[in-house]
Amino acid sequence: MALTVTNTNTLQLLSILNRNSIAQQKSITQLTTGKRINTGKDDPAGLIALSFLSAERTAVETAIGNNQRTDAMLTVADSAFGEINSLLGEIERLVASSTSSANLTNSEIAANQSQIDDALTAIDRIVNTTNFSGKKLLDGNFAIQTSGVAGNSNLSNLRVFSRSQVTTNTSLTVTRVASAQLATATFAAMAGTAGTVATSGSTQVVIQGALGAATLTIASGQTQAQVVTAINNAKAQTGVSAIQNAANISLNSTTYGADAFVSVEVLSGGVVNSSYTTSTNDGTTADNVASTTKTSGTDANIQVNGQTAGTDGLDATYSANGLSLAFTLGTSFGTGATAATTTSFTVNASGGATFQLGTDTNSRQTIGLDSLATYNLGGNNGSARLSELKAGGSADLKTDAGAAMTSVREALKELAGARGRIGGFQKFQVGSAINSLEANRVGLKSAESLIEDTDFALTTAELNRQQVLVQAGVSLLGVVNQQAAQILSLL
Repeated sequence: MALTVTNTNTLQLLSILNRNSIAQQKSITQLTTGKRINTGKDDPAGLIALSFLSAERTAVETAIGNNQRTDAMLTVADSAFGEINSLLGEIERLVASSTSSANLTNSEIAANQSQIDDALTAIDRIVNTTNFSGKKLLDGNFAIQTSGVAGNSNLSNLRVFSRSQVTTNTSLTVTRVASAQLATATFAAMAGTAGTVATSGSTQVVIQGALGAATLTIASGQTQAQVVTAINNAKAQTGVSAIQNAANISLNSTTYGADAFVSVEVLSGGVVNSSYTTSTNDGTTADNVASTTKTSGTDANIQVNGQTAGTDGLDATYSANGLSLAFTLGTSFGTGATAATTTSFTVNASGGATFQLGTDTNSRQTIGLDSLATYNLGGNNGSARLSELKAGGSADLKTDAGAAMTSVREALKELAGARGRIGGFQKFQVGSAINSLEANRVGLKSAESLIEDTDFALTTAELNRQQVLVQAGVSLLGVVNQQAAQILSLL
């Protein structure tokens, strides 16, 4: 090999040494940061995939945070539901203890009424003070808006539980196919006007209805009107009312539907004289009180936009195309006492509480949180609103304890239904969304790790290899530099 000033071996070694130093620095960076990709040139395709995965994971983590906040909000609402339910239970107890007015003084009934008033005030206070992040939850602020209900005597108590995300209003037509019916039975064929027929001897009967049973003792010589009064005095306990007719005394349930029923069991007596002035039994058995088997009412049969709706007496529920709601038919409309067989209303594409459960707008769900104030609770199946239980109302203890019992039970049923729907949304929609998103986040993070993270074992081995090469290059650089010394020796 010729000896020249230009030392090609030195230049080659310097180039190799530079490349090994750069590779060594890359390994050190990967081990220091824990990332395989630190710059775009490390892995351009991997960096692109990593950017998409990172953006998707960020969206998933944001959605998880949104759902956790939604869950917290609904938990606050559920706690308020629970407290209102406890207060309604107390009201029911007070009403039930006041239905037997014979063994209570007026002062005791007044005291019970005062407690009921306090409980109703407490319910309204809870409704007005339950809030989350400054927004009231139970005062109707999150109710889904409707139109065509105010002033419509054919339906009332409309509650929209959820709606779809369509941007146009939804019109609904309610068609009555068959009327709701009361449960009915004949108590006794006490024909004629007062003073022509009367009971002969003491009669003891058990009258039972949807609210419960009552054992009545009817004294001898009671007229048709007096028997009707005795039965109606127990209406709050039984849910059964008596009607004085020309030919008989008939019994009706106080509510409509298949759950309403009437039954009569004669324990003793039951004899009715056709001639009121007769001192002894006249032997006419056709007028006597007789036991009757359980007879039930009938639920209304209706269709909403051509689809059969679920009914319970006069109460109806409808679910289709993301829309879920409930309402109460007007008594005249639901029982077929009016000429109209159809009525309509509109669910507006506004209002409600909208939550995004996933990472895009297609996962939005809107639920309705109607007001739980006493003026808006109850009213189902033709019952009175809960606010009417206050002193001076149409269903207070003094005016109509039976209506009060029906109202509070309907309010309890309504509250339980609303709470169950919110709980179902919280568990099956929000809860499942959180679980699904958590699993999604783990998968995305795992995919990112496969692309981005440093393999420490492999990179450490590579660093050791590069260190050996750099050290060997430095040593060899000293050898080839001796060529310059050889040229000087020749000179």
